Amino acid sequence: MAKTRPGVPSKIKTGRKELDTYTIKGTNKVVRAGDYVLMRPSDAGKPPYVARVEKIEADARNNMKVHCRWYYRPEESLGGRRQFHGAKELFLSDHFDVQSAHTIEGKCIVHTFKNYTRLENVGAEDYYCRFEYKAATGAFTPDRVAVYCKCEMPYNPDDLMVQCDGCKDWYHPACVGMTTEEAKLLDHFACAECSSDDDVKKSQNGFAASPADDVKVRGSKAQEKIMARFPRVKATRGDNGKLYDLEALWCIFLLS
Repeated sequence: MAKTRPGVPSKIKTGRKELDTYTIKGTNKVVRAGDYVLMRPSDAGKPPYVARVEKIEADARNNMKVHCRWYYRPEESLGGRRQFHGAKELFLSDHFDVQSAHTIEGKCIVHTFKNYTRLENVGAEDYYCRFEYKAATGAFTPDRVAVYCKCEMPYNPDDLMVQCDGCKDWYHPACVGMTTEEAKLLDHFACAECSSDDDVKKSQNGFAASPADDVKVRGSKAQEKIMARFPRVKATRGDNGKLYDLEALWCIFLLS
C-alpha cells in the first residue's frame, strides 16, 4: 500500500454503502470512523503509515474501503526531521485518501501534545500531534512556536529539561553544563543569569512538569522567544541572482 497524491475526500459512488465498523483481519479489533489506525506501507522496511479513519464503506461485492486522512512523519515533510522533533511526533495533513480496509494492520492513539507529555509510560501505539501540515505547500499551522533554553529550540518531549527557579525558563542539562543524571537529582535550579541575582527565591509550590504544562510562557525572556517554524523552501534566490539559505538568514535575524 502506498499513499496517493494529496487531494480531497472522494465522493461516495453509486452502489457503495456506508458502514459503522470494520474488524481488522485476523484480530478482534473494531475500527470506527474517528479512530486512528496503522496501515501497511509499500516498503516492508518502513514503519506503518498512520491515518485517521473518516468513513468506512463497502461496494456491491463487499470490498471494504476506508476514507482516511493521513498523518505525516517529520521525515516525510518538506524540510525533514529536525532536532526538536520527537520520535513519536506526527503532523495531521490535508492529504485525504481511500484505501482498502485490508491494509489496516492495527489501531493506535494520536494524543494532543500536552496529553502526550503527561503520559507516565509511552507505549508503541502512542503518538502525538501539535501541528497541521499542508502537503502541497509544506506550510504548518501554527507556524510559530515557543522556544526554550540557551539553544533556543522548541520543546522535544523526548529530552529532559530543568526549569529555572528565577526566570521560569527551561534548559537542557547539557546546555548548562550538567549531565542528565545530575539534573535528575536537582531539587532546585537557577540559570547562570538568575544565580547571580540575590533576590531569586526558591519556589515552595513547584513548577510545571514540562514546558508543555505551562499555560503561558512565563518570564520576560521566555515571552520573547518565539521563532518561525519550518521554512517552506530551503533557499531563495535574491535580486542579485545568488542563493541564500533561509534558515541561516533567520538565525541572523534572531541574533540581530
